[in-house]
Amino acid sequence: MTKFDKAKAEIVDEKTLSNGWTRLSDFQIDYTDSDGETHRLQREVYHRTPAATILLYDPKRDTVVLVRQFRLPVFLHDEPAWVIEAPAGLLDGDAPEVAIRREAEEETGFRVRDVRFLFKAYSSPGSSMELLHFFAATFDTTDRVSDGGGLAHEHEDIEVLEVQLDKAMAMIERGEIVDLKTIALLQWATLNRGSLR
Repeated sequence: MTKFDKAKAEIVDEKTLSNGWTRLSDFQIDYTDSDGETHRLQREVYHRTPAATILLYDPKRDTVVLVRQFRLPVFLHDEPAWVIEAPAGLLDGDAPEVAIRREAEEETGFRVRDVRFLFKAYSSPGSSMELLHFFAATFDTTDRVSDGGGLAHEHEDIEVLEVQLDKAMAMIERGEIVDLKTIALLQWATLNRGSLR
């Protein structure tokens, strides 16, 4: 046991600051640090619901399917706002594997067969409750059942891209792929290419 095992937190107060597309709360917590001193801390937390993401990989052609769509936070940084990403979406009450099969088909037009769970991770644990479930699946051209592009009633405007895995890795280095979940999946695929065949 280290001194950090003695640290603890107690929620004193929570106020909802916004409850639109996602809920934002202001928390007051009493945090007892590793030296035993208690401090009143203020933190804001986004109550993002769990989500899932998937890397679709064609082992015959060594390609991955990615999507490109508009992202407001990137736009607000005055950077190119059409972000290249792995398909992803909220669970909406479904099990992670069920949700990612649905999202992959809606966004890419590919029906996913064998889904492999990889890991789960918090996207930004300092401010968001979003927990991402990461998956991978192989596909080939016969798995395409539609053009993809997302759901019209949700105003999704998604471009589907097929990219060589090595080219996708080079796109990270050139700053063309800046989405963290996608970078994690592409790096995983590069390290585990043999097990995806």
